[in-house]
Formats: sequence, structure tokens, C-alpha cells
Amino acid sequence: MNSVYDPNELQSQTRRESELFARLPDFLAYAKQECAHYRRILNDIDVTVISNRQSLTSVPITRKSDLIGLQAKNMPFAGLNASSSTPSRIFQSPGPIFEPEHDSKDWWRMGAAFYAAGFRAGDRVQNCLSYHLSPGGFIMDSGAKACGCTVIPAGPGQTEQQLDIIEQLRPQGYSGTPSFLNILLQKAKEQGRDISSINKALVSGEALTKSLQAAFIEAGVSVSQAYATADIGLIAFETAPDCGLVIAEDILVEIVRPGSQEVVADGEIGEVVVTSFNRDYPLVRFATGDLSSIMAGVSPCGRTNMRIRGWQGRADQTTKVKGMFIHPEQVERIRLRHKQIAKVRLVVTNIDENDQMTLHCEVGDAERASIDMTQVAQTMKAITKLTGYVEPVAPGSLSDDGIVIEDLR
Repeated sequence: MNSVYDPNELQSQTRRESELFARLPDFLAYAKQECAHYRRILNDIDVTVISNRQSLTSVPITRKSDLIGLQAKNMPFAGLNASSSTPSRIFQSPGPIFEPEHDSKDWWRMGAAFYAAGFRAGDRVQNCLSYHLSPGGFIMDSGAKACGCTVIPAGPGQTEQQLDIIEQLRPQGYSGTPSFLNILLQKAKEQGRDISSINKALVSGEALTKSLQAAFIEAGVSVSQAYATADIGLIAFETAPDCGLVIAEDILVEIVRPGSQEVVADGEIGEVVVTSFNRDYPLVRFATGDLSSIMAGVSPCGRTNMRIRGWQGRADQTTKVKGMFIHPEQVERIRLRHKQIAKVRLVVTNIDENDQMTLHCEVGDAERASIDMTQVAQTMKAITKLTGYVEPVAPGSLSDDGIVIEDLR
């Protein structure tokens, strides 16, 4: 039998679907009772008859892109959380969007992704996602610990200190973004540092490009991907190279035509919509804003759940830079802080496997003398939590096509 984190990963898809949909009516009734948001949107729906994929489409979709406005009206979680459940932590992701966390074991359900990536009890893991305000660091941390690993909570940045720690503590694994793993490997090579103890990695938050994959193979590091969000936790994870991502247990995933309730045909690209059976933070038909598509067949690893092709774009202009979401509303807030700017567009590129963002600002000749672009850059960092460049452009340079964030990667 295949070695898996959870024996349910090997059950038949028919049994999995049957058990999840058998649980669904009771879960929806619970969400309707405990959560103000679902009490409102499910008010006229008989949840007792929602017991298959077709009937599930009668439930309204809640879009992540709407959370900023919904939370502003009902802080902190817009009534999506269970009123009887008290979170252990409250995070603030860019937007701002607030997310809860509870301290129960593997609350984010990340253990399966770490196990599939080869992490086992006793391994040391250098976790390089941020622990500051956003939940990324804690999401990875909890999954590694669920596998019995010891976590080094390194966070991102401070490359020299990170290399020191790796040489001293000799961790077997890395978790974080693929670009930062590449930075560590390059810097270690330049300086003749020995970080050969790291032989496996679980990466998330960014695309794992072919060139990065080749670099990691050359360095002797086996790298797997996990697709997780700050709201849901684990959605899907890689179990075999170039074979897509296997959907995690205990969630229902639909691929929906962006902006609609309509489920697309298998193989067609659409928005990832998730129903998560989390009684602390019930998310019912939650649209992530990410695009993907269903892959036919079963993974060669033996896990039987449906597979998706991984990240295939965004359904809106929200984009992810260095593992952090940037929303159009944030870009507009930068403009509003500096009245001399008539129009803005954030352009995202990738230079040498590192994300880079440049804010193009339309500024007239008369206003240019009165605006300090260094202050604009500081405002951008304060609002997005990321450093970027600012480039003034002449009036009329930015077209009226509605594009606020242009992702050129």
C-alpha cells in the first residue's frame, strides 16, 4: 500500500463524494445557525436538500474579492466565522483582509502536503514564510509539526543569518517561496557555504517555474508545491512531478466560470471555488479568485482525489507578488494619498526569478515639482507591505482600459 498521511487519500472517489455530500446538509445548517453571513445568504434556501454537486450550485458564491468590503461592514470576519468559536490568532493579509486561526493540530490541513513532499518525523524544517501579521508562516509551521518535524521559524529575508542557521542546525527541509530558496542556494554557492543538508522543500505562494525547477534539481533539492490560501488552508498539493496537484481531503472543489455560478466542463479553465468543512470558519462556495482546471484520470502516486493543473491565472486583477496578494483597491489607496497623481498602474514583472513591481504614476508638469516619489514609494510599502519602484509618466500615458494591476510575468 502507498505511504500516505491520511488513509482516506486512497479511498475511491465515489466513496469520498458520497461521504462529503452526506455531511453537507448538516454542515450548511450549522453555518446558517452560527454565522451571520450564511444566515443571510442561505435564508431562503432549504439546505437539507443540498446533497450533490448539482444542488450545491443553488448556494450563492462568496468571493474573496468581496471580503474587503464585507469585513469593513462587519469586523473582523464579515460574519463568516462561527459565533461560538474563539480564534487563537487574528491575521491581517494585504487588502486588508482579516483571517482567523485556531490552535488545534493541523488546523490548516497542511500535513498531507508536507508528507507527500517527503517530510517525516524528526526532520528539521527551515520555514521561510512570514510570521508577521499574515498567516503564511503559521500555515507552513502547522503542517510541518503535524508530520512530527521540528520547525525553525526563520521567516523571509536576512539571508546571511539564514545561511548561518542552516550550517549550524543542519535542517533537512525548507518551506517557503521558491524564489527565496533560490536566493539561499545562489548566495551559498557564491560564498562557499555548506547548506547541503537541505534535500527537500515544500514551496508555495509563487509559481514554480521550469528554470527554478532545473536549478533545484541541480542543487540536489527535491521540491514539491502546495496550493493553499490564507482563508482555507491547503487546497491541493503535488505528489508526483508534472502530474498536477491532488485536491486535499475534507473539502469540495468546483471550477466555476468567473463572475458566475456556472460550473465549467472538466478541463476548461475557471475560478477555483471551495467548500471547506471547517466548523470554526465555515467557507461555503468560497471563490478564491485563482484560475485552474481539472485534470482527467488518477495521479500515478495512487491518491484518488481529483486533480487540478495548478495555478493558471487570476479571475480578477488581484495578483500575488512575493507570496503576498496585491489588490486593485490598495493601488487606488496609494493614489488617493498623493493628490498630485492623476492615474496609476502597478506593473509586475519577474527579473532573474524575483518578482518586481513598479508603480507608474501619471503626473502633470505643474504637479511634478511638488511630489516626492520617495514618499510615494514609502506609501506603497506601507499599504502593500512590499518594496517597489515608482516611475512618473506623462499625462495620457496610461490608457483608459480599466487595468490597475498589469501582471507581465
